[in-house]
Amino acid sequence: MAIKPLGERILVKPLESEEKTPGGIILPEMAKEKPQKGEAIAVGSGKLLEDGTIKALEVKVGDKILYGKYSGSEISHDGKDYLILKEEEVLAILK
Repeated sequence: MAIKPLGERILVKPLESEEKTPGGIILPEMAKEKPQKGEAIAVGSGKLLEDGTIKALEVKVGDKILYGKYSGSEISHDGKDYLILKEEEVLAILK
């Protein structure tokens, strides 16, 4: 079963946070920060405008993105963790 986000929502697979500090100290699981980078796995059809047209999303499948620390809704599917968020919660697309 696949997940297809609706409207202006994006299904994101969070990227793992660093396990070491720049100084080489290995961080325990509890000390790691919540990831703020992810990869867009699936995107909705777009934002419905007042005139009835649909504006396509800027984020495309495969894009690496930055999002706010507490953005979106966390879900689990087939033993994997994902995040569903609106495009307006995306801060940047990483090139």
